[in-house]
Amino acid sequence: MAKAKAKEKYPTYKVTESDKLFKRACDVIPSGVYGHLGPGEGQFIPVNRWPKFSEKAKGSYFWDVDGNRYIDYMCAYGPNVLGYGDPDVDAAAIKQIELGNCTTSPGKIMVECAELLVDTVASADWAWFAKNGNDATQGAILTARNYTHKKKIIFFKGFYHGVSPMVQKIDYPGVLPEDVANSLYVAWDDIEGLKKVIAENDDIACLIAQPYDHGNFYDNKFPKEGFWQEVRKLCTENNIVLIIDDVRAGFRLDLAGSDHFFGFEADMICFCKALANGYNMSAFCGKEFLKSAASGLSYTGSYWMSAVPFAACIACINKMKALDAPKLFKELGTELTEGLKAAAANNGFNLITSGAPALFYLRIANDDNMMLHQDWIAECVNRGVFFASHHNHFINASLTHEDIKTTIEIAEEAFHVVKKLHPELG
Repeated sequence: MAKAKAKEKYPTYKVTESDKLFKRACDVIPSGVYGHLGPGEGQFIPVNRWPKFSEKAKGSYFWDVDGNRYIDYMCAYGPNVLGYGDPDVDAAAIKQIELGNCTTSPGKIMVECAELLVDTVASADWAWFAKNGNDATQGAILTARNYTHKKKIIFFKGFYHGVSPMVQKIDYPGVLPEDVANSLYVAWDDIEGLKKVIAENDDIACLIAQPYDHGNFYDNKFPKEGFWQEVRKLCTENNIVLIIDDVRAGFRLDLAGSDHFFGFEADMICFCKALANGYNMSAFCGKEFLKSAASGLSYTGSYWMSAVPFAACIACINKMKALDAPKLFKELGTELTEGLKAAAANNGFNLITSGAPALFYLRIANDDNMMLHQDWIAECVNRGVFFASHHNHFINASLTHEDIKTTIEIAEEAFHVVKKLHPELG
């Protein structure tokens, strides 16, 4: 008599309605879902295991259009820092909606929001508001060029600073050689390489970089001891404006800014994702000596001064302070990543976790072609834990120890399934 198959505690989901909706979307929207939220850019492999559209979200969860619930470690790729639908942030936003949002003169709350950012961020003497991380990084670069009257930009290889042509790469669709003609590239952590680039170029306006190397498709890493102090010294000596792109990591390592976390001060720092718990705004903040250069920019947007996100931002920052969010994120992220590594080891897998626990990166190191890792990620997602294959992940303040326990159980079950699917691993 054949042995009955053991029942899985976390059976796989069906995403039938999501697939149907995606087909409709493809008729009226390029790619169905474009950008990093699309199946292609998001590395949803295989596509038929992933949800494409959500129905609702609350706290650490979202539900897809098939009714499946996911513990969400992508957090809308970062904006969900306190939990979806945080009551304090939403209450502040609703109160401001009743007063006004996008008005001819900006609401007074914009001043209050700027004052809070200047009081909170160590390197900030002023704040300029926009909508997307790309707006912030581009605005900071324009300010640096206006101040220095120079044009070249230093990037560390593996960078991502938005979608403006000036910060993209030559092989990206629609990007022209002249768009990136003033781009200079240095390997991460390579001080000698940076010195060489500076010595060979006398027209450098700025250096823009993430606070640590948290790129995609490779293990994330912190800078070497003293790296940022040396970079700061070189920029000061050569009249190069030092810009930190804190769009992704901002407020997750240190509420005073990730430059403060690593023990130096940027000339400008860019924020977006964790500013307002999903309300659409970004900001770049800077030193007093750059204030006039920022004032001279011809740079704005129709909704950049809308009031509701400012109210949400004030509530979000104050709540992160009350929670000591960076400490909380580190504790929860460490609990999760240690549990995931143990679950992997129980099934013969070597799971590498890297970067800050608050925005951890995952990689199965048993093979070098990423397929095994993608298999495991898909099994987790299809059982209710939303990870991404090759992107860092995010902890939010609504995540509970019970959520983490469930995540580790699902991850272990997924490891067990992948182990059976790959008998060649031994």
